[in-house]
Amino acid sequence: MDDDLIDTGDAPRSRYTKLPGKGFFYPDSLDDERAERRARETIEGSEAVVIADGDADGLACAAMIREAYDAALDVAPFEDAIAARLEDERESDESDETADDEDPLEDAHAQSPVGLLSAGPYSIDTALERVAAHADDGVDLFVCDLCPDDYEWIAEPLAELADSTDSIRWFDHHQWDDETAAAVREAGVDLVVGESDEECTADVTLRSLDHAFDDRWAELAAVTRDHDLWLKEDPRSDDLADYSYWAGAEEYAAVVGAYGVDLPETVRSFVSERRVEKEARIDLAVDRAVTHEVGDWRVAVTYGRCSQNEVAEGLREAGADAAVIVKPAGSASIRGSDDFRHAHEVAGRVNGGGHPQAAGCKPDIYDDMLDYAHHWSTEGQACQRIILAAFEAVAEEVEAEESDADETATAE
Repeated sequence: MDDDLIDTGDAPRSRYTKLPGKGFFYPDSLDDERAERRARETIEGSEAVVIADGDADGLACAAMIREAYDAALDVAPFEDAIAARLEDERESDESDETADDEDPLEDAHAQSPVGLLSAGPYSIDTALERVAAHADDGVDLFVCDLCPDDYEWIAEPLAELADSTDSIRWFDHHQWDDETAAAVREAGVDLVVGESDEECTADVTLRSLDHAFDDRWAELAAVTRDHDLWLKEDPRSDDLADYSYWAGAEEYAAVVGAYGVDLPETVRSFVSERRVEKEARIDLAVDRAVTHEVGDWRVAVTYGRCSQNEVAEGLREAGADAAVIVKPAGSASIRGSDDFRHAHEVAGRVNGGGHPQAAGCKPDIYDDMLDYAHHWSTEGQACQRIILAAFEAVAEEVEAEESDADETATAE
């Protein structure tokens, strides 16, 4: 494929935000080979391994665990690389992609005795399998800020790891199914799940690790929670969230491990530069939104490559009870409000899950590239219809439950 077709270049924002980032067009087979190699290099010889969500919450947990093991990486090479990257972007005016493939050190992922694997909700099983394949016997394993939708697809690697590891500790704050939580614990895992509307996983990790953390770590957890629970009371939380998105996992863990929430000037400058593009994408996505009446709820639906939380906030400010942001890559984010706490129920009907006010999903409707071509050219219309149908089903359930409650109250 001609690189110019997937480079932002001089294309108008209204066009390139309708397409996925470059990584989408990189074949999974090649990506899997690279990921497998890097995982092996990360895991082999490690004293402990952390499997964590690659956002600010999950990576804060990884930084805490490395601190507890005295295994943090030297931050200086990362700062030098950030400064160089910032200079390159100022010269090229390119700010389209995250820095996941731009590690400050070629082998940074293999340098700490506490290995770090980034994973998402749909790749927990793969990460566990890689640890089982490459870790030494007696390793300590941590899983942070991740919740499996179904125990069955992690059962086999988890059972294998229960026999070979010294300990498995799992810290999270998502909505866990009781049966899944019970099965994970029965497999020998020390599972600690915090209240999803009160704690982020960094809070859970901080209080669960047997280590004398200084005050900056409690501050890091508090500011991470401010964004992760969308409290929006501390402006520094946006800096952490944005930086975690634009930085590689090793870089973020090293920087917050060294500085906590007081990010160095180089990082703040880098974040500020990137925000120019971010804000423009937010405005475009908000302008694209269409609002639908579903039951008693106003559901705003939009499409595009953008920062979903900020877009959802803009749509809520415009009067929406819930917001759906459909992504060019085929997934969607669902965000609620004080008047809508059913996001995880909607997502659960469309191959997803999450929290009452924040969830994600990816409808199983993409069989080939023609389906994706239709998705891009129609701004995700098929995906939007399926998710709106899920809203309607949840609305009917809620209405029926309220009706039953009213009848019971009347009978009493």
